[in-house]
Amino acid sequence: MSGTVDERDALLAEAVRLRETGHREEARERLLALRTRFPDDARVAYQTAWVHDTLGLEAAAVPHYVAALAGTELSEDDRRGALLGLGSTYRTLGRFAEAVATLSDATVEFPDDNALRTFLAMALYNAGRAHDGMRLLLSVLAETSADPDIVGYRAAIEHYAKDLDAVEPTA
Repeated sequence: MSGTVDERDALLAEAVRLRETGHREEARERLLALRTRFPDDARVAYQTAWVHDTLGLEAAAVPHYVAALAGTELSEDDRRGALLGLGSTYRTLGRFAEAVATLSDATVEFPDDNALRTFLAMALYNAGRAHDGMRLLLSVLAETSADPDIVGYRAAIEHYAKDLDAVEPTA
């Protein structure tokens, strides 16, 4: 492996800055070069996946996400972002079973992350499990909304989230 950690960090920071300021293609080129120089670096792999996603190159992002998640150097926030990115990318590519598996595992690892839970709900819908997706979305809505109209019905929403098919018998 050629290059020092300090050099890698400086080059990675510059590539991230380029992505964040809208110079995504230049960032992609730099990140691909960094992946060649630091092929086992999870942080470089994650940023490379991310830039591919922002360019609409989802299929190219997948192996970089997988490499990033195989490493151990990601911060908790970056790991969470990589799991969300990979699951969302699988969903976008129509790989619904992989999206559900990735996002389900992610919600076990990060149970309080409502973005993960929301993307899981979308993947469940796409996988033909609309009932499970709706139940999850209703739970997230009931737990997180500050909207007074939702808060007023929180108990009912939580009740129906547990059993969407519940109905009161008619006389």
